[in-house]
Amino acid sequence: MMGQIVNYINRIDSFVWGWWMIILLLGTHIFMTIRTRFIQSKTISKGIRLSVTKDPDAEGEVSSFGALTTALAATIGTGNIIGVGTAIALGGPGAVLWCWLTGVFGIATKYAESLIAVKYRVKTSDGRMQGGAMYALERGLHMKGLAVLFALFGGLASFGIGCATQVNAIATVVQENFSIPAWTVGAVIGILVAVVIFGGIKSIAGVCERLVPFMAIFYVIGCIIILCINYDFIVPAIGAICSLAFTPGAVAGGLIGTGIRSAIQYGVARGLFSNESGMGSAPIAAAAAQSRNPVRQALIASTGTFWDTVVVCLMTGLVLVTSIMKNPDIDVSLVDNGGKLTSLAFGQIPVVGPLILTIGIITFAFSTVLGWAYYGERCLEYLGGKKILLVYRCIYVAVAVIAPVSALNLVWTIADILNALMSIPNLIAVLLLSGVIVSDTKKYINDLDAWDKTPVPVVDESGREPDPEDGR
Repeated sequence: MMGQIVNYINRIDSFVWGWWMIILLLGTHIFMTIRTRFIQSKTISKGIRLSVTKDPDAEGEVSSFGALTTALAATIGTGNIIGVGTAIALGGPGAVLWCWLTGVFGIATKYAESLIAVKYRVKTSDGRMQGGAMYALERGLHMKGLAVLFALFGGLASFGIGCATQVNAIATVVQENFSIPAWTVGAVIGILVAVVIFGGIKSIAGVCERLVPFMAIFYVIGCIIILCINYDFIVPAIGAICSLAFTPGAVAGGLIGTGIRSAIQYGVARGLFSNESGMGSAPIAAAAAQSRNPVRQALIASTGTFWDTVVVCLMTGLVLVTSIMKNPDIDVSLVDNGGKLTSLAFGQIPVVGPLILTIGIITFAFSTVLGWAYYGERCLEYLGGKKILLVYRCIYVAVAVIAPVSALNLVWTIADILNALMSIPNLIAVLLLSGVIVSDTKKYINDLDAWDKTPVPVVDESGREPDPEDGR
C-alpha cells in the first residue's frame, strides 16, 4: 500500500516538474526580460551598488542588505553544490550552460516578483512589514483564493525543502566526516535554529548578514583554488560545456553529452530549482526591507539570482567538469546521483576539496533553514494571524531535531511538488501585473533622485494608506 502511495506521489512530482513547468518558468523569464528591456543590465550596474547602500529613513524592518542576505540564505543551498552535480550526471556538461542561462534570464523574474511584493506590502498594527505573492494576488489582482493557495503551499513547503532535507544533509556530512551521531547533530541544529528564529526577522537577518557573505566568499575562493590546480583543463571544460549543450558527444574523463534535449531538461530544471526565480519565496524577504519604493528593492533582490546561479552554480560546474576531465578515475557512467559525483570530484583534490565541500554544504544548508523559517512564518501568518507564529516556530524546531534520524525521500518529493505549486499562483501574479511592473520601472529606473523625493506609502492591514498628517 505504501509503495503505491510513493509511486503515485513520484508521478505527481514528475508531472508538476515536467516540460510544461519548465516552459512556463523559462518563458516567464524571457517574457519579463523583454518587457523590462533587459533589466539584467541594471542589476549589475545599480543593483549590486544599492545592495550595500543604506536607506535608513525608509519604512521597513531590516536593511536592504539584510533582506537580500536573508533571501540568499534560503536560496543558496545544497542545490548549488549537489544540484549542479545532478545536472551534469544526468544531462552532461552541457547542462551547466543551460543552468547558467536560466540564471541570467531568471534575474528579470526575480526583479518582477520582488517589485510587486514590495509594492503591495502592508504594515501590521505592531509595525511589522508583510509582503509577498499572497499580498500581490489579493491587493493587486483581488484573487484571494490564489493568495491563500500560495501561502498554504509555501508554509507547508518550509518544513520539507527549507528544514528537514537541509538538516538531514548537514547530519549526513558531519557524520561521514567527523563521526558525530546524527541525533546529536539534530539536537545542536535545533537549538541554534530556535535561538535565531524566535527573534524574528531582525534576528534572522542579523545572522544572515554575517553568515552569507562568509560562506559565499569561502566557497568561491575554494573553487578558485581548485580551478587554479585544474588550470590546464579550464578552457577544454568551457569548450565541452558549450559544445555538449547542443550536440551529443564525449570528452575526456568519461563525460558524455547526450544531446540538447537532456542538457536543457536537467540544466534548466536544476537552474530553476537553485535560484528559485519565479517561485515567489525570495520576495517575502524583500518586502521586509527598508526601501522607499519597490523598484529600488527589486533591483537589489534580483542580484540574488546573479550571485546564486550566475556565479556560484557556474563556479561549481567548472570545478566539477575540470576535476572530472583531469581525473579519469571518476567513472561518471557509474554515478547515479549528483551528490556522489560532487563528492568524487571534490575528493580528487587532497585536503582542500573535501574541506570546501563539507563546510560549503553545512553553511549553505544551515542558512537555508533560517531563510525558509521566515518564509514559512509569513505564509502561515497570512493564513492564521500572529497567534500561529509560536506554534509554527516550535514545530519547525522539532522538525530540525528529528530530521537527521528520519527517512526523507518522500518528504523531499512532497516538498518538491509544493515548490512547483507555489510557482503557479506567483507566476500568475507576475504575468498579470507585468504592466504595473513596467510602469513602475519606467518611473524610477533612471531617476535616482525620485527615490528620495517620492517615497511610496505603505498601507496598513485594512488596506488604508497612512494619513500624512498622522503623528504631527
